[in-house]
Amino acid sequence: MFAVIKTGGKQYRVAAEDVIQVDRVNGQPGEIVEFGEVLVLGGDTPQLGTPTVSGATVAGEVLQHTRGDKVIAFKKRRRKNSRRKRGYRHEFSVIRITEILTGGAKPSKTAAPRPKREPKPKAEAAPAAEGNPAKVRAKKPAKAAAKKPAKGATKSKKK
Repeated sequence: MFAVIKTGGKQYRVAAEDVIQVDRVNGQPGEIVEFGEVLVLGGDTPQLGTPTVSGATVAGEVLQHTRGDKVIAFKKRRRKNSRRKRGYRHEFSVIRITEILTGGAKPSKTAAPRPKREPKPKAEAAPAAEGNPAKVRAKKPAKAAAKKPAKGATKSKKK
């Protein structure tokens, strides 16, 4: 099931467990936020809102707040010795969609615990075979340092 939500003047197509970057929302990392403006509910029986689907909400967990790249606004008026340089960084929130709710259901207050992935066991390295040159690394001989001639000793003076 998917939904199309509207937040921050933009529309996003989301499904459960999607991670999206939206304009900054109120809420600390780890909190659950609700998006009430659901425009479309998709799935087996899609529902189109007029303008929104009644009783539908989308819940998401705030992962972090971040800022975008710096945008430089530089203005110059030629021959007037007038310049203006301003920078701006847009603020975003990274949200993980936890659930899509219909029928006026309320979201769970806490985020569902995500199962931790166990690291894959590393295969033990087999001892290197002495006869196989691909397995055995030979040390390269150290390069002899070339001696530089003394300064002025390389060329004879012309008379």
